[in-house]
Amino acid sequence: MTHREIRPGRASVRPEPDERAVRRADLLAAAAGALLVALAAVIGTVIEHANGSLHVNWPPLYASWFPHLGPGTPAAVTVAVLVIAYGPPLAARLPWRALLLTCWAAALAWTTALALIDGWRTGVAGRLTTAYEYLTVIHRFDDLGPVLRGFTGHILNNAPDHWPAHVAGHPPAAILTFVGLDRLGLGGGAWAGVWCLVTGASTAAAVLIALRALTDEPTARRAAPYLVLAPAAVWVGTSADGYFAAVAAWSLALLALAATGRTRPGPPRGGGAGGGSRGSVPLRAAAALGSGLLLGLTCYLSYGLTLIVLIAAAVLLLARSARPLPLVATGAAAVAVAFTLAGFDWWEGYRLLVQRYYQGAAAVRPYAYWVWGNLACAVLITGLATVAALRRILAAAPAAVRRLRPRTDARTGPPPTPADRLTVLVLAALLALLVADLSGMSKAETERIWLPFASWLLAACALLPASHRRSWLTAQAVLPLLVNHLLYTGW
Repeated sequence: MTHREIRPGRASVRPEPDERAVRRADLLAAAAGALLVALAAVIGTVIEHANGSLHVNWPPLYASWFPHLGPGTPAAVTVAVLVIAYGPPLAARLPWRALLLTCWAAALAWTTALALIDGWRTGVAGRLTTAYEYLTVIHRFDDLGPVLRGFTGHILNNAPDHWPAHVAGHPPAAILTFVGLDRLGLGGGAWAGVWCLVTGASTAAAVLIALRALTDEPTARRAAPYLVLAPAAVWVGTSADGYFAAVAAWSLALLALAATGRTRPGPPRGGGAGGGSRGSVPLRAAAALGSGLLLGLTCYLSYGLTLIVLIAAAVLLLARSARPLPLVATGAAAVAVAFTLAGFDWWEGYRLLVQRYYQGAAAVRPYAYWVWGNLACAVLITGLATVAALRRILAAAPAAVRRLRPRTDARTGPPPTPADRLTVLVLAALLALLVADLSGMSKAETERIWLPFASWLLAACALLPASHRRSWLTAQAVLPLLVNHLLYTGW
């Protein structure tokens, strides 16, 4: 297939050879995604009723059937209607910096409204105060030194004073974030919930910055409404994983800026990713170091987020530059050294986490179901529009990879397009998600665990045609509205 191409400053569109056939293929892909969710729900329900081995009440989600309305209902519907009606034209014409702030604000409004469907206490303030969550052990961090040195000694279920599930399942940067908020006078579930809402919503802006640097501005602008109306917002606002997703996304955004030189407004000289630098050397160095610090923090927020390096590798490949690597490595190493000197051994923590993982529900959750049931969760957090867009990504992948290979002769083929660059970036995110799936360390609850990968899959929606944009955005909005009104999600 060919791609629609919109070059900076031009509205010309290269038409598809057969628009009707392409649209039919998109709809079939979306239908296949819906069928996957339906099969996961039906088969999962049968398995759970038969032996209870899935340990979820409404497979494949960690949720319970609970039809309800709430104070966030009118706001959520209003935000959805406004983004569907005005999002695409605003994204096309707002000044770039205004677009970033608008997307952050709109994503925050969408995420908050969805959370408030369950009410303030249940939907926001009480989410991180349950027995499994971080806030229940804040009091044990009054003296950080001894706690960090002994952190791994409380990971296993049979250890004395073992950590709650989420504290045990993550390196200590996760819990230390909430300890830090508490020390600043922002303690309690309400402030923790607001922190996750505000930081999690910023993921949309981070992804836009990376897309503009690596592809082009029109591609980023086309993706913007889809990033705002992300179905993943159901879980971004109600779990710390939304915050983790934001840290990972900003790490990659800064890496894209450092690698391409897009540290100042305006198109790069040369007209594309890696086509020339507008950024000064100090700004590029600052972006690279900042990326490394955030990358290191990402790895100390969640063990599984080490897979973000696959997307980082794609960023450097697309920018055709390894110049940021020394400073990125320095920043990441600084975080690792700090935690190591404080007494926490990342590798020992991961080794014990694997043991703890199989001391709990993972010991009985069947891999044969979750290895594909997790993919149904991925459909629910990214939406049917993303499934259709991923079909386009996979169809375009061979040609995109071929055009992105280094060429010794400019006459051997056409240069890579922004769509080609987007394709490779999304493929890297998809690869990271599949590795996580096949590892067996993500059996269930991936609707929150995979949030850091979901945003980069949503970027694929930039390839969907403008003529059907509002239809796909409607499908994206209806899905999370149904989920939050028909189910009580556990996160």
